[in-house]
Amino acid sequence: MSVNALRRGLPRVSGGSPWPDGLPVTSSKKIDQPAGNVDPLLRATSNVSPGPVQPTQDEKTAASAPVGEALLEGFRRGLPRVAGGESWPNQSVSSGVLSAAPHSRHEEETSSVVPELPAQVDAAAGPASSSPASDSGPIQGRISLKERLVLLPMTSKILLSSAAFVVLAGVIILLARIFVQIPAIESFITEFPGTTSLPATAPIGLPAWIGWQHFFNVFLMVLIIRSGITIRREKRPGAYWAPRRNPAAKVSLTVWWHQSVDTLWLINGLAFVVLLFVTGQWMRIVPTSWEVIPNAISAGIQYATLDWPTENGWVNYNSLQVLAYFTIVFVASPLAAITGYRMSGMWPERAKRLSALFRMEWARAIHFPVMIFFCGFIVIHVFLVMTTGALKNLNHMYAARDVVDWVGFWVFAGSLAIIGLAWFAVRPLVLAPIARLFGSVTSR
Repeated sequence: MSVNALRRGLPRVSGGSPWPDGLPVTSSKKIDQPAGNVDPLLRATSNVSPGPVQPTQDEKTAASAPVGEALLEGFRRGLPRVAGGESWPNQSVSSGVLSAAPHSRHEEETSSVVPELPAQVDAAAGPASSSPASDSGPIQGRISLKERLVLLPMTSKILLSSAAFVVLAGVIILLARIFVQIPAIESFITEFPGTTSLPATAPIGLPAWIGWQHFFNVFLMVLIIRSGITIRREKRPGAYWAPRRNPAAKVSLTVWWHQSVDTLWLINGLAFVVLLFVTGQWMRIVPTSWEVIPNAISAGIQYATLDWPTENGWVNYNSLQVLAYFTIVFVASPLAAITGYRMSGMWPERAKRLSALFRMEWARAIHFPVMIFFCGFIVIHVFLVMTTGALKNLNHMYAARDVVDWVGFWVFAGSLAIIGLAWFAVRPLVLAPIARLFGSVTSR
């Protein structure tokens, strides 16, 4: 007994049978196979005996029915290829196979063309065939530009981002230089040079405690950002921490570390704000006149043209700096603290009404963008410090000196070494002994 040869592909699952199984195809090649092993579908749709055979009543009925129903009768379909999708092969694939199937015994015996499945592509399995796309539309599953960017290595992403930033910066500089040549803009910059006068009682110079506060703030902020990124990437924590009085309030060791550093950062920030108002230094970063807004716009235009405004941070900041420092101290920092407290285990669970007013989703939607804002501010701040008189600026910030020498630079270099050491040291092996001083640490 012979049946038509069936061309099969690779198995759909590891260790499974070749796929598809049981689909009829057209071919002049015959293979001998015991009658007991003939697939039921092949037995119903193939010429299983030599010589002419008179069509039976069932065959006549099947011939009058749609070809899809006749050939798919008894066809077993597999699992869907996508979540919530149709069982595979779907109707379009089945129609493609059945449309190529023979409609008469004469076609079955004389045809030598073996029909192939239409090209189907998905993200997991890749292209099913190398045939070109049809004119009816694009190939399903073709990788988009966004997906290609996601699949790029990190080094390529950094290079592309840097190139895009350079191009964007060049366009902004070119447009700004053209913009300032307009007479109205030129008059605007002359009227608002970029700085406002301070109150007569404003202090001059930067005391040493601001330098120490600056170092602690940077040190803790770097650790907060690192732990926050670790929390977002962490899928299975390596260790957990729980308070001794409430073992049920267990959190990952990374979350404990993040919240602990946050607490130290808040203490440092509160001390900074108190000292600001006690010593009068608040007048240097809190706007005292509405003229700060047009002057900030003027300073931004001057920065964009690379013809930077003349400034002396020892005496007075320009208006753009004033707004930036005010936003960091009195807007972004409280937002980070409040949203972080809402997402932490310290939030009172019994405060149902308060929780309904300030939802967890809102806190998460605010907290991460605030961290991105901090990162952007740090990058721009460091860039301007280094490009507007690095030695003088570092002396102001780290040595409380209004001179140009290397003292502030070496203090800054030492602070970077401490921050770098802490960045690589904060690992579960180091954090676990410290965490045990305040609670219990377990691996599960």
